[in-house]
Amino acid sequence: MSWHPQYRSSKFRHVYGKAAGKDNCYSCVPITRNVQDNHFCAVNPSFLAVVTECAGGGAFLVIPIKQTGKLDPHYPKVCGHKGNVLDIKWNPFNDFVIASCSEDATVKIWDIPSQMLNRNITIPKKELLGHARRVCLIEWHPTADSILFSSGYDYKIMIWNLDVKEAVLSKPVKILDSHKDVVFSMSFNTDGSLLATTCRDRKIRVIDPRAGTVLQEGSYKSHRANKILFIGNMKKLFSTGTSLWNNRQIALWDQNNLSVPLLEEDLDGSSGLLFPVYDSDTHMLYLVGKGDGNIRYYEISPEKPYLNYLMEYRSPSPQKGIGIMPKRGLDVAACEIFRFYKLIPTKSLIEPISMILLWTFVCFQSESYQEDIYPLTAAAQPALTAQEWLNGINKGPLLVSLRPGSEGVNSLPQFLEPEPLTEATDLNQQQGGEGRISLEDEQKPREIESSRKRLKVEEKLPENEQMCLFNGVDVLECPTPKTKHELLQVYYRQQEEIRQLRELVNQRDVQIKQMKLGIRNLHFETDNY
Repeated sequence: MSWHPQYRSSKFRHVYGKAAGKDNCYSCVPITRNVQDNHFCAVNPSFLAVVTECAGGGAFLVIPIKQTGKLDPHYPKVCGHKGNVLDIKWNPFNDFVIASCSEDATVKIWDIPSQMLNRNITIPKKELLGHARRVCLIEWHPTADSILFSSGYDYKIMIWNLDVKEAVLSKPVKILDSHKDVVFSMSFNTDGSLLATTCRDRKIRVIDPRAGTVLQEGSYKSHRANKILFIGNMKKLFSTGTSLWNNRQIALWDQNNLSVPLLEEDLDGSSGLLFPVYDSDTHMLYLVGKGDGNIRYYEISPEKPYLNYLMEYRSPSPQKGIGIMPKRGLDVAACEIFRFYKLIPTKSLIEPISMILLWTFVCFQSESYQEDIYPLTAAAQPALTAQEWLNGINKGPLLVSLRPGSEGVNSLPQFLEPEPLTEATDLNQQQGGEGRISLEDEQKPREIESSRKRLKVEEKLPENEQMCLFNGVDVLECPTPKTKHELLQVYYRQQEEIRQLRELVNQRDVQIKQMKLGIRNLHFETDNY
């Protein structure tokens, strides 16, 4: 990556990382010393779970998300494993169910009580016994309920259906045995119909998990992939790894052609792993470095140059792992667009880091909701049952608005590629539900949405009152900035206004040229007749 990236206009250029204060951190947490390349932390709006050091087996802590400060050294643990815990993942559709895998070759499903733990939890809700060697990775299906994937050192990926009555399961519904070595990472596409993996044999694979067939397989001699990630519905894959010279490296791939990467760039010479995290709502990609305190973030576009550098959060404290808060758990009123939970074992500390979008602060002061910054996001409800997915049905995640007080949930269409407005269908007629947003409204240009906001505000005003609005903000009511911080906020807002006005002027110029050309062609045709 260039040290002096070219400037690119983006509303996310002013995102900055803000570390939580001491009172809002989790201190005296005995974080695991295991060297496995996993996150070791899982977060949802109710709880924070972290793998911890424990004698005589493996354990992890489950802390209420609001219980910050110093942790009691005798705080209860979830300690049913006989070996070290290697990975933990919360159920995306139930904030009180968590899965864990361990060196004892088992996967366990745990029920967490809604109140604070007062004793150790040792009996799991379900136990999955299928792997012959230790289990290093687990992943919940993104849209189907009660479907769990696990991968172990027996080179197998197993698919489990947890929607059964048995407490002990020994036979998975499907076994994927297309790998010849240890699987390093797994990632689903948006509707969970495809699974991408990286392996110790340096190959990237795209697999149909229900059929068990490898759809694409490839490797590149100058890139040794370690972590893999589906980039939303752009039909692209993003991988982090190392180059032939052991530099940390990133690569972008076409999921239908893994022979040559679309983009390949070296970052630095550090030896730590890079954890990629993608936010499909804002199209932002975060790179969290293991062993250093930096978080780089980019904006991804479907066209060249694909990857656009935005900024970097730097901290002197190295992180061992990272937790990621789901979008539904963010503080929208504080302009928070993402939140990490940074594990610092040298200080026995878990530090929340909020990614704040600076220029939207003025907009929120006027009680306006920025739908382009906070679009509909994945809800905590499954789109499919386990049996429906196993039968071959694909469906995108259910969506929910982050607007305060909103409870509407919407379903993505079966095909996630953007379609022309003339072919858009009304989801109100398909779903028959109230408060649902049609696909046509989702694909309308931002100018129409902003004009609709202005009309709604102007209709509420008396005839003898006037307002000066821009993007739903009353400019006349904005207070005079008194501090440097407030002045910077107003400055960034004005820069965004200027950028949008320039785009509008350029669009009008193009329209004028097209109309002139049309008139000239019309005169030419009439003269010929």
